[in-house]
Amino acid sequence: MQKAVLITGCSSGIGLIAAQDLHQRGFRVLAACRRPQDVARMAQQGLEGILLDLDDDRSVEQAAAQIIELTGNRLYGLFNNAGFGLYGPLQTITRRQMEQQFSSNLFGTHQLTRLLLPAMLPHGEGRIIQTSSVMGLVATPGRGAYAASKFALEAWSDALRMELHGSGLHVSLIEPGPISTRFTDNVNQSEAAHPVTNPGIARRFTLPPEAILPKLRHALESSRPRLRYPVTLVAHSLSILRRLLPGRCLDVILRTRS
Repeated sequence: MQKAVLITGCSSGIGLIAAQDLHQRGFRVLAACRRPQDVARMAQQGLEGILLDLDDDRSVEQAAAQIIELTGNRLYGLFNNAGFGLYGPLQTITRRQMEQQFSSNLFGTHQLTRLLLPAMLPHGEGRIIQTSSVMGLVATPGRGAYAASKFALEAWSDALRMELHGSGLHVSLIEPGPISTRFTDNVNQSEAAHPVTNPGIARRFTLPPEAILPKLRHALESSRPRLRYPVTLVAHSLSILRRLLPGRCLDVILRTRS
């Protein structure tokens, strides 16, 4: 039987590359996008488009019901990839902006996963994978809101993994560093006159979105998927430095390199 996988955030970047690759590998791919025109584009590429706005709880409910119906209540994989970034000093970010950051990056993911678990648990197998970020490992000036949402996603994934132990479902995190997608162009800036930008050195270590594919394939297909999959040298390095360096030393590095 062809295994069904839902991927969120498929309009471009990591989500689109992942959808195309898994489709070629024989998975049945349900590709979720926020805009109707992108959903139609998924169908043109041989994928099954799903309309989904994670910031709208009604949209999440409708999408989950559609997915359960389409798959006959049997979903193998859930790749929670969608999200967005809000950049700016924390003192410039309102409560409403912070709530919206968490709504898309955590609350919508929680709601969608919770609604789809009944289509996964009875079958004793499955994979739940999240796109986190190097900002889920460390926080830097001007990216506090986004980092907070990704730190929360990491904790949520850890708890979910332990709660699902023995069910046959495995939970993994993909932690990209700099990836050449439209993410940076689409970041919401709390101070338009003083945008937070990536340091020039980041360009040396930026990889194309295809760099996540070996990690995603392993997370979906290996009998022993890893808990975390850092992607890019930056993500690997900061994962190690966070464990080895005293907090104040790491602060100095992050302040001067941000």
